[in-house]
Amino acid sequence: MSDPAAVLDDLRAESEEVDALVRESSEEQWALPTPAPRWTVAHQIAHLAWTDNAALLAATDPEAFAGEVAKAAAAPDRFVDDGAEEGAALPPAELLARWRAGREELHRVLREAPPGTRFPWYGPAMSAVSLATARLMETWAHGQDLADALGVVRVPTARLRHVAWIGLRSRDYAYHVRGLTPPAEPFRLELASPSGEMWMYGPEDAPQAVTGPALDFCLLVTQRVHRADTALVARGADAERWLGIAQAFAGPAGPGRAPRETGAEGEA
Repeated sequence: MSDPAAVLDDLRAESEEVDALVRESSEEQWALPTPAPRWTVAHQIAHLAWTDNAALLAATDPEAFAGEVAKAAAAPDRFVDDGAEEGAALPPAELLARWRAGREELHRVLREAPPGTRFPWYGPAMSAVSLATARLMETWAHGQDLADALGVVRVPTARLRHVAWIGLRSRDYAYHVRGLTPPAEPFRLELASPSGEMWMYGPEDAPQAVTGPALDFCLLVTQRVHRADTALVARGADAERWLGIAQAFAGPAGPGRAPRETGAEGEA
């Protein structure tokens, strides 16, 4: 995960895939509700544009970005929603153009960042590759919300490895943001990729481990699915607890998703 160019190429591909979900959408489709409470399709794209702009500000004007962090701290329950609401009020074509321009400029700035550069963020400071990975994670997650709203089934790709990686790296953050002490020992993570290849992280002999489909893990750490609706298997009480609080994104602990309701025949 150390090559910024490779991550940026994957970020561009992920953004293009999400862009394709909405570029031909009607005004009625832009107004469709998504799984995020009170957010429409337009809110989802507005949030991506807003967050890309925040990342660009962090990369180009840290002092101005510090002001944004202060605003977030002063209104943690409204800050993100307010940003999405402002963008969602724009005509769809203008909103889409704004997102495209912002993400391309961010791509350029991160690609040109000198090695070793670190950028401030709402959580810990990030390198260019970490910031690009975070943007890919969020783009993928909100793309899932859009696909759900539009009734589209996305084909998972190898780009999920970036989401899985940041999901594991953010393990301790998920504890800290809830005022909890994270486990001292590293966990083992064994995930089946979309191609069937195994992605494995952490010590082989770790007593705490998580195994299962990479897609399920990525949906869980981005809080797009409830723990009960995954095929993930935890070995150890600490690993099981982590799966109940995992979050790959910075900011307050998210509410997560409710478990899917099942009918009489067990179908979702």
